[in-house]
This record gives sequence, C-alpha cells and structure tokens, in this order.
Amino acid sequence: MVSCFKARCAFSSWVRENIRKKECCFFEKGVREDVCKCGYSKADHVGDAIKPEDFTGESWDRYRHIREVPTDAFGDISFGGLGQKTGKYVRVSTDTSPEVLYHLLTEQWKLSPPNLLISVTGGAKNFYLKTHLKNMFHRGLMKVAQTTGAWIITGGTHTGVMKHVGQAVRDYALSSSSMQGKIVAIGVATWGVIHNRDTLVYSGGCFPAHYLMDINGQGRLSCLDNNHTHFLLVDDGTHGGYGAEIELRSRLEKCISGKRLGNKESGVTIPVVCVVLDGGPGTLKTIYNAMLNGTPCVILEGSGRIADVIAQVAGLPVTRVTIALIHQLMKKFFGQEYETFADLEIIKWTKMIQDIIRMPQLLTIFRISEDSHRDVDVAILQALLKASKTRESLAIDCWKRQLELAIAWNRVDIAETEIFTEESQWRSSDLHWAMFSALAGNKPQFVSLLLENGVSLRDFLQEEDTLCELYKQLPNCLFLRKLAKRVHSSRRSRGSPFRGIRHRPDSRQGKMISMTHVCDEVRHLLGSFTQPLYPPSTMKYHVNMTMEDTSASVDSRGPVKEDNAEIQQDPSRDLFLWAVVQNNKELAETAWEQCRDCISAALAASKILKKMAQEGSDADKTEDMQELANHYEKHAIGVFSNCHNSDEERAQKLLVRASPFWGRTTCLRLALEADDKSFIAQSGVQALLTQIWCGELSVDNPVWRVMICMVFFPLIYTGFLIFRRDEVIQKENEKSEEIKTVESLTGSTLRKNSRGSDSSSLQHLKPLGSWSRLVYLYSSPQVKFYWNIVSYFAFLFLFAVVLMIDFQVTPSAGEVLLYIWLCSLVCEEVRQLFYDPDGFGFRKKARMYINDLWNILDVLSILLFIIGLAFRLTSQLFYAGKILLCIDFVVFCLRLMAIFTISRTLGPKIIIVRRMMMDMFFFMFLLSIWVVAYGVAKQGILIHNDNRLDWIVRGAVYEPYLIIFGDFPHNIDNTAFDINSCTMNGTDPLKPKCPVLNENQTPAFPVWLTIIMLCIYLLFANILLLNLLIAIFNFTFQEVQDNTDRIWKFQRYELIKEYHSRPAAPPPFIILSHLYLFIRNVVLCRPPIVCKEFKNELTQIEEEELLSWESLMKDRYLLSTQQEQSQSMERRILDTAQRVTTIADQLEREEESSSAAMVKRLARLEEQVVQSTKALQWIMDSLRSQGLAAKEAQSLSQEPNSSFTTTTPDTLRNMSENKNGFHVNARQFHYPNSKITRFPVPEEKVPWEVSFSSYMPTYYASEDSGDNMDGSESETLDNYRNPGGRTGIRGRGALSQLGPNLTLDLVVTRWRDSERSVLEFLAVWDESQGTLALPGGPVESTDHLPVTLKRTMGKTLYGKISAKVSEGTKVFEGYVDDCRNTDNAWVETTVQNIHLDRTSQVMVDINNMVVKSNNALQWQEVSSKTGISSNQRDSLRQVAELHNRKF
Repeated sequence: MVSCFKARCAFSSWVRENIRKKECCFFEKGVREDVCKCGYSKADHVGDAIKPEDFTGESWDRYRHIREVPTDAFGDISFGGLGQKTGKYVRVSTDTSPEVLYHLLTEQWKLSPPNLLISVTGGAKNFYLKTHLKNMFHRGLMKVAQTTGAWIITGGTHTGVMKHVGQAVRDYALSSSSMQGKIVAIGVATWGVIHNRDTLVYSGGCFPAHYLMDINGQGRLSCLDNNHTHFLLVDDGTHGGYGAEIELRSRLEKCISGKRLGNKESGVTIPVVCVVLDGGPGTLKTIYNAMLNGTPCVILEGSGRIADVIAQVAGLPVTRVTIALIHQLMKKFFGQEYETFADLEIIKWTKMIQDIIRMPQLLTIFRISEDSHRDVDVAILQALLKASKTRESLAIDCWKRQLELAIAWNRVDIAETEIFTEESQWRSSDLHWAMFSALAGNKPQFVSLLLENGVSLRDFLQEEDTLCELYKQLPNCLFLRKLAKRVHSSRRSRGSPFRGIRHRPDSRQGKMISMTHVCDEVRHLLGSFTQPLYPPSTMKYHVNMTMEDTSASVDSRGPVKEDNAEIQQDPSRDLFLWAVVQNNKELAETAWEQCRDCISAALAASKILKKMAQEGSDADKTEDMQELANHYEKHAIGVFSNCHNSDEERAQKLLVRASPFWGRTTCLRLALEADDKSFIAQSGVQALLTQIWCGELSVDNPVWRVMICMVFFPLIYTGFLIFRRDEVIQKENEKSEEIKTVESLTGSTLRKNSRGSDSSSLQHLKPLGSWSRLVYLYSSPQVKFYWNIVSYFAFLFLFAVVLMIDFQVTPSAGEVLLYIWLCSLVCEEVRQLFYDPDGFGFRKKARMYINDLWNILDVLSILLFIIGLAFRLTSQLFYAGKILLCIDFVVFCLRLMAIFTISRTLGPKIIIVRRMMMDMFFFMFLLSIWVVAYGVAKQGILIHNDNRLDWIVRGAVYEPYLIIFGDFPHNIDNTAFDINSCTMNGTDPLKPKCPVLNENQTPAFPVWLTIIMLCIYLLFANILLLNLLIAIFNFTFQEVQDNTDRIWKFQRYELIKEYHSRPAAPPPFIILSHLYLFIRNVVLCRPPIVCKEFKNELTQIEEEELLSWESLMKDRYLLSTQQEQSQSMERRILDTAQRVTTIADQLEREEESSSAAMVKRLARLEEQVVQSTKALQWIMDSLRSQGLAAKEAQSLSQEPNSSFTTTTPDTLRNMSENKNGFHVNARQFHYPNSKITRFPVPEEKVPWEVSFSSYMPTYYASEDSGDNMDGSESETLDNYRNPGGRTGIRGRGALSQLGPNLTLDLVVTRWRDSERSVLEFLAVWDESQGTLALPGGPVESTDHLPVTLKRTMGKTLYGKISAKVSEGTKVFEGYVDDCRNTDNAWVETTVQNIHLDRTSQVMVDINNMVVKSNNALQWQEVSSKTGISSNQRDSLRQVAELHNRKF
C-alpha cells in the first residue's frame, strides 16, 4: 500500500508539472444570458473571468481569452457495472506536445511501445453494421492487435465506430485467457463534449473516478466508451464543439510513427494504418490527408456511406470516376443526407476520391465477397506491406522493412505470402539480422521459415560474437542467473570489482559474458566427464579443428590420439544448446531438427534440463524442465529405435562412439548420467549390454554350456561353445554364397567389387586360435561373474566353518586363508574406487561409489571384519571379536543378494524388496506409537516402581511387540497369576517384579481395564495396522511392478561394467592381478588400457557416414511422428471442428455475397434500362429536329442521375488518346510553400475543351500580396494557357514568369568498369527535399547549364561540362507535371545526356570533385531502385534505353 501511494503521488506530481488544460478567462454573454461564448455557463468560470456589466473594454476572442492552466482531471476511471472495468484518463490541452503524451503513455502508464499503430476512424454516429461484417471486424481487429502488440486509437466515445471498437475489445476480454496480452485501446476525445465529465475532475487526481454512462440523458454530448483502456481528453477551452481532438490526435500519431520499432537502432519506424468504417465528408478528408502523409488505409466495404463510395470506385480507372458517378453513389449511400450537399462540395469530394484511388499502394478495400479466405487482420497487415513496397525512399531496402515488420508482428503467415514468395531469391547473409531478431524475440515459426528460405546456420554463427550476443540476449532464466554468478565469481577471483549483474543478472551486461563462461557452465551441467564444448582459442566453424586433449584416460597410441584431438563444431548444436538452457521448447525443437548428432543432442538436453531442475527453486519451472527432459528422452528413444530396426550394428556403434560435438562422450554415458531409464531399457541398448556381458562368446550360448566349459575348458575346441567371431565368419560365408548363387543365375558382374571386399574381410576375420579361445572364455564378464559367485559361496562356507568349528585363540590355517581372502576383496574394492575410465574425477567417482547400496554393504562388512579381527587378536576382547565377526557374516550374506541382480526374474524383485523396506521403515514408526502407548500404560498399571531398566524395556516394549504375533502375557488376568513366577521387591534379576497385591495376596489392578486395553490394542495393531501394511506392500508392488523391469535394465549396466573391468581371476587369486596392475600402472607408470566396448573413437569417414545415416533415421522418425499426430483422435476432432467452422463461414459469406450481387445486378439493370430509355428518347428527338440534337444530348447528360459526362465526340476522342495523361501534381490541393488552396479540378474537367462553368480558380503570384487584378492583367493571363489543362490556380504562382519556364536536367553517365557491366549517372544531393536528384535547374536557354550548378560543381568543372552540352544527346523535351504549375505558368524541361569516357580528363575532374564534395555529388547506378522523383526516374529510363541497358 505504501509503495502504491508513493507511485500515485509521483504520478500526480508529474502530471501537474507537464500536463495543462484550457479554460476561458473572459466571460461574455452569448446566445443565452448565463452562457459564455466559449459554451460554458457563468458558474463554470473563475472569479476574475467575470467582468462588471458595464465593462466595454474588449470582445471575446478564443485566441486571447483561453489560457492554459495545470490540469485537474487525471487518474483511474471506473465505469462500474459487470466486470468493474477500469482505465486511465487525463485531460490535456490542444497544444500539448505529442512527445509529452508519448512519455505519459509509455513511462507513466507503463504501456509497452507498440509494434503497430491502428487508427480507426469513420462514422461518429451510431450506424448499422451487418452481423457477419461486424464479427469479422471485431475478430480481425483484435487478432492483429493481440498478435502484433498494436495500439488502437479511436475517438473514445460510446458512439459509431468507437463503440464497435469498444465492443471488439470487450468480446476479446471475455473470450481470451488471462495469459494473453491485454489490448490497448486509446480514446482521444474532446473534453467539451463528454457527458458527466464533472465526476472526473479533482485537482489531486482520482484513483479511481466513478464515471456513469448515461446514454439516454446525454443529449448532444457523448459518453466515454467503457471498453477503452486509456483516454486522452483534449480540451480547447470550449464546450459542446466536436473535433477539437483531431489536430492533436494527428500530431500524436505522427509522433508515434516516428519512433523506432522496438526501440532499435534500425531505420524502421512504427508503422501506422488507418481503418475506415462508414463515415462522412470529415472521414473523407481524414483519409485523404492520411494517404498524402503516406499512411495506408483499409476501408471496409459494406460498412456504409463514404467507405462504400470509395469501395465502389476503387477498382475503376480515374477517368471513369466522374462527378455524375459520385453524385449517384452519394445519393445511394448517404440517403437523405445527400440533399444537404452542395454541387461544389461534390466536385471537391470527387477530386479527393480521384486522388485517393490514384494511390492504390496505400488503399486497400476489404470486400467480403472477394476476401472470403482472409480476415481483416490479414488485410491490415498486407496493406502495410503493400505500402512499404512502393516507398521510393526505401526502394532498396523495402523487403528488409517488410520482413522486420512481419517479425515484430510475429506474423509468419504474412511473411510466407507477401515476402518469401516463389520468385524471391535470398542470400543467407541478407537474412542474418532477421534470424537474430527471431531468435532473440522468441519467434520459433520465423526461425523455421528463415531456415527454409536459405539461412545457413554455419554462416550465421560463423563469428563467436553472434553466439555470445545471443547468450547476452537470454531472457531472465535459471541459466542466466547461474551464468551471472559464474561471471561474478571469475571477476572476484581476479580481484576486479563486479557491479551490475549482482542485482540484475538479466540486464544485458555487454562485455561481461563470454563464451568461456558459457562453456564452463554447460560443462558443469553436462558433467565433468565431458571435454569443453568450445575451445578457448577460436570458435569458427571448420569441419575439423585441433585441440589438446586433456583427458587422463586417452590411449597413447598415435592414430587414436590424433582422432581424439580433432573437435568438430556444429552450429545447430550451439543453437540447440542455447534454446535448451533457457527451457524454450519451440526453439529447441526447431534447432534439434537441424542437429547432426541428434541422439546425443537429445540425451545431452535431457541431462542439462534434469540438472537445472535439481538446482532450480521455482516449482513450476522445474516441472517444465522435467517435462522437456522427458520429451527429448522420447526423441532419443524414437530415433534410436528406427536406427536399431534398420541396422543393429550401426545402432550399437552410435551408442558407444565418442561424440566430437558433445565433449567426446557417448550416447550411453549421457543416458546413464541423465538417468534416462527408458532409453537404457530399449531392446537395442540391452542387446549391446548383453553382447558386452558375453564378451567374445555368442549371446546364444545357454548358461549351462558356459558353466560346463568353465570347468571342462577343452570342450571349447569341439564347437560345444560358440564364439562371436565364428558367427560373423559364418554369416559372411552365407552372404558370399548367396551373392555367388545370384550371380551364377543372372550372369551379372555388378557385384564384383562386393565380392572383393567380402573376400578381404574374410581374410581379415580369421578363425580364433586355441589360446585366443581360452583367453576369450575366461575374460568374458559372464564367466568372471560365475567364477565370482562360486568364489563368494566358498568364502561364505569358509567363514561359517571358521565361526562355528575352527575359531581358536591361535588362528588356524583356514582362518588365515579367510584373512587373505578378505584382503583380496579389499584390494578389489580399492581398485573399483580408483578405476575411472570415463574421467569423472576422484570426487565424483567416490560419490558414485558410495551411492551404490552394494558398495555400502561391502564397506560395512569389511570395516566390521577389520574391527572384529582386531578384537579377536586381543585376549580381553576375544569373544567380542567373535560376536562382531558373526554379525559381519550376516552382512556378507545380505551382500549375496547382489548376485541376483543379473537375473531377469529375481533382479526386479530385489528392487521391489528395497522399496518395501522403505515402506516398512515408515510403518514401524507408526506401529511403535501403539506399542509404546500400550506397553507403558500396561507396565504402569501392573508394576509399581520397578527400577530395573531391562525389565522395564521388556514389559513396555518387548511384550507388547510379541502380543502382535500371538504371545499373550499371563500377568494381566487373575486366573493365571502365580506368585512364585515373580519377585515381590524386584530383588531376583531373573524374575519380573510382582504386580501390586491386596490383602489376599492377589493382584489389585482392575482386570476389566487391562483386558479392555488388550482388546483395543489387538484391534488396532493386529487388524488395522497389519492390514494397512499389507495394503501398502500391495500398492508398492503394483506401482513398482511396471517399472521394475526398466529400473533393473538400467542398474544392470553398472554390474556389467564392473565385471567387464574386473580381473579374470576370482578371489583370492585376484590378488595376483592386483599386484600386476600396481606394478604396471604405479611402478612402471604405463597408461591404462582403454577398451572400446564402452567408448570407441571412429575415423572421420566412419563418423560422417554414421551421422548421415542417423540424420536419415531422424527424418523418418519425425515423419512418422507427424503422421501419428495427424491421425490422433484429438487432432481429428480439432480438424473437423475447424472445417465445420470454415464451411459455416463460407456458407454465410456466400449467402451475403450472393444477395449483395443480386441487388447490384438489379441496380445495374435498372440503370441500363433508364439510360437506354433516355438514349432512345434522344435519338427520336434528334431525328425530329437535327438542330436541337446536341443541346438535348447535353441537357440529358447533365442530370445528376446520369452516368454520361459533358463531352463532345472530339473531346471523348482526345480523352481516350490521353488516357491517364492529365497532369496530377499540378492539381494538388495545397500549393507548395504557401497557404493557397487550389480550386478542385476533377479528372474529367482538366482539358480546356471541356466546359466547367463553376470553375473559379484563385489567383496567386509569389510577390503579390493579394489576388486583385485589373482588366489588362487579366487579358495578359489569357494569352498564356497551360497546355496540360486546368490546375485550379491562376497567375504565375511560385514560377519566375508566365508561360513556359525552361529547366535543364543533366544526365552525366559513365561505365563503372571497362567491361561495361553497369551504367552509372552523376547525382546531386537535394538538401531541401532530402533525396537524390539529377543536376539541373532553370535556364534561359537549353544550350547552357543552369547557373545554380556552379556552386555544386565548381567553376572549373562547370565550364568543362558546359562545353560538353552541345555534344550531348537530347533525351526528352516538353511539358513537365510540376506541383508549381498554374493555369498561366508551367515548367518545360529538357533532359540532356552526356556520356563520358572513363579515361577522359573531365571524368578525372568529376571523380576528384565527388571525393571532395562530402556526398553532395555521387555516382549512382542507372536503376529503377534509385530514390529520385518519378519524373526524373522516367528520364533515367529513357537514358537506359538509349544505352541498351535494362532499367
């Protein structure tokens, strides 16, 4: 509450300092006595504004008597009713700076800067909108606002188009979830027309102000719309006058459109689009001004009035949009309102509409009949992209602007249809910025789209800075916080102070995060057994990259060491890792599909995510990480299953190959570290483990044969036992025989190379020798295991014999053998502890050793044996030592259960027993409560003050415990009491103390109480708790049964690996092997022998072939997954519902469009009938009297409902010959550099030959102060008539003289190189327009250069080029459509091309001037993409044709 109060105080202070309102400071009676001319009553004025009645000093003037004062209406507004809708509001002056308002919106009201500004305009009065069109408008507007993060700006009142926008916001709020973004709808309304505005006024701000919407009592005023979220109430100091907000709204929209998109440094600004529904003449003016400013407009056909008028003529040529047609459409769509329009207004609106449809790139008509397959949101976004395509200033980079807009809007559908078309070709480097934006902005669909359209990840991540910058752009997540801590600790260790990340780890600390920190943190998450993923020297992507191998277990042989030193970098892996560490499923999925080593990548992701889930504190995020880890485990399972089904041998290679992309670890190791039991439980992985378990023996050998050969080893030479080498040779022979058979039958020699390779492989795979068979038999982990079982049983037998028969004071030979045997077991445990082929390090290896239950039992048994042995050798503790050894024998026997873990039948049961033991522990805690409760109560009732601790424990704990098993005590009932079985005072240590006795020497305790207590105890302990235990065991069994097989398969690996690394000799002979290993590794310091069964280094060729095959299997897996998803029941239901909705929408649209088309056809038919009738009447009248024909025809065509224009056949022919040839710039409403407005001249009235009786142009000359002219000057003007037709203004305007004003444009061209590949022209920078232009200017004669070029070129160069003018080629000469033209003065231009040789002296001088000009002179390619005016672009086109170049 305190922080909220402080925030409100700060906001109120800021508003009072920066926001003003307007108020009248001079009261003057208006129409009514108590109402001022400002519209407010006398009571609403301040005291000093009311003057005495005899005051006659001055009259009221809005510019002098309306002043600005601090605003008194701001804060939160509450509309009440259902939902208690609230918003923000402020009363602002019309002169408020738009920058202040933007600061208010973004900084004070905390709105995120928009990616799009939607200005909705149209009818201010309530109008009817068809249901389907209304639904489409609501849905489309909300969709575009929600997906793009747009702001919607309207008039803010509860009428007309503003009401429709408010309803759309309301419908969206009701249908959307709270997780979706809130729609920002800003209402810019006039303060003076707001009904019930007094409730909003309070000098300190209202938090909130309770606003009442009184629609019925508002009268001429308007209520605010309760569905808008923010209100800017514009105050001009008057009351009751609409339109005060228009100018400020326009300036605010222009200010917002000038802001950078997403606050980036790029040149793309926030786009603005105008959406029009209904509307009148004011809306037409708004559309016209918006399009002149380059703002695209989307008009909804069918919404009514001016929107339908523009929609009707939008597809027509300008020449067909006549005054008569506009009359007809105005009458049709405005109804009775049409009668109030003057003819001059219709002419002006016709000119506006013609100018509007002349800018088709800015005009988009949304038609229901034609746009049946798209919504309003698509039309709005396509309108913006269409407008950006045709901007001359951004002609070169228009596609970049479009793509940046699409990414900012997160509309991949727009990018697919409008930008990445079939004819477009993209280079990877051109899209790198877009890829970075999509990744940093978390837009996975755009990432996929960019990858599909040519982005190469190898090129994108070529530089280390790119990936490092991506890590700096990480959102606030666990990995970023961990990274910040690592950076902090590294800086602190170097002694440098660290600030910034300490409090905000996600604050984009520029140079603080490096790839070294990322590498260290990733290695921490993966495990220390992996090598660093990023070399410290460089990170450029080459296929092979050398790096010093720091592993302690690398083989010293030459070739293997070289392979180990090679590190391959994969940009897909880097991108995948970047997405995984931020727990971003969509981006990670896209990157994983690009990964080469996909199984390792999926298992590494599972390991990283599970590790982060363990270290995270947020329960929801931890659950998400665990879910994503399981997702990638499923991916790894799916790909590996396809691999195993396709080729078992290759699949097994994938499991044990050292991955160069993931720290030279293996898939198998990653799965084990990630605790991915489901992956390990796969048949393919188990087949590999079984193969390793059997060693070189065949997996098909029965166990009994192996056991027989263990004792009678000569049987291995008889074929009694099958070796794997024999199986391979047999398969190769069978394959060779099959190939020979096929070739002999077909006569084909295509398999010659195959036979050669097979024969060489057969020569390589020679049968095993006698010694090799013997070595492979006894080195098999399976045989080692069986020998160790036999040895362990022998050890236990010897241990039991010594304890029961041969335990003498002086150790016998059997006991000494037992001690030697135990010594060999101790040596083996030490060897297991220090054996580290995976490079875990001693600390983790020790932690892994202790975490194994069987190792704990081993350590416990050895410690007990050593302590018992020490006691046994001491005469005083001889018997205690024997007791410890007897207890130790129990531990050794429990350790015997470990031998069953290899059994498929008993192994899972041991897991169930371990889980039940945990349940038993918690059950015993619950049972002990009842045992102690009953035992203490019973002991206290029966026995009085027994101080013997052993008998107290026996009576309070032991006897109640035995009762559970049916051993009922005899001292709780008088009938079974025997005084001789107890001692009266507790002096006999062998008898319990007698209960309290009465005078008759019988127990004094109440028998009924003890019996009732026993019954209750038995009821709860025997019946309730024991059955509860059974139920718990049953539940545990059912729960674990389904997973025991999976858990057993996972734990089987460690047993197999243990016996694979174990020496072949069983204890106690294993001590000889330990002695050999000690001498070899410690004394001789030889490196350990590396086995390839669990980790194999492949050559580069093998690696590439295996990864290519794995990628193929991954593609098959993804395809099958997509098919399964598409065929799932949920997907089918969703697709069916979507299709039904689409069909219903299409039927509704077709129904409306068909009815609208029928009405349109009937109207056209009626119109044609009327025209035919009038034409026939005109023909009849012409036949009757030839002299009156033209007059009748003219009168016929001038009727408002007629579609004919006032033209003669000659005029029509002239217009058809000059179709679209009338000047346009010369008829713009606003004359440049002045406040003069032209008289509207529609297209049909441009030619002088066409009668235009109402034509009354304004006179203007730049030096004249007015438009008064005498008769002689008027006659002089009549001598000069613009050859292009009427312009809407008389006089010479801003030109220097009446009649033609000559100008010369110089096109100086050259070839860029000697091969004439590119034609270039010399351009000058026009500072006034901010664009490039051709060198030129006004001239007296076209034989000389413009004098204005002297300043740009210098006198020397000016003179040399002047001498070349006569040698140039005249490209064009004639009238130019210039905005300065008038009816009596116009511009005529001559375009002269001077082509210079690259080696000429003039070219040298020009090049020197270009270098010195600071870009005032530039060489530009002759191309249509050059940003110059349209007239000069036409000149360049002609120059290109002159030199036979494509423009």
